[in-house]
Amino acid sequence: MAGDKEKSGFQSSAGLIRYFDSEDEKSIKIHPYFVLGMAIATIIVVTALEYVWPT
Repeated sequence: MAGDKEKSGFQSSAGLIRYFDSEDEKSIKIHPYFVLGMAIATIIVVTALEYVWPT
C-alpha cells in the first residue's frame, strides 16, 4: 500500500501546478506595492483611531 501512495503524489499535484501556472487574462491585477500601501494605511488608521477612541 505504501508504494501506491508514493506513485500517486506527482499525479495529484500536477493538476495544481497546471492550475497555478495558467494566468487568467480577465482577472484583476493588483500591484504588490498597492497591497503593501493599503496594509500600511490600515495600520496608520487603526493606530490613529486608537488615540481618538481609547478602549
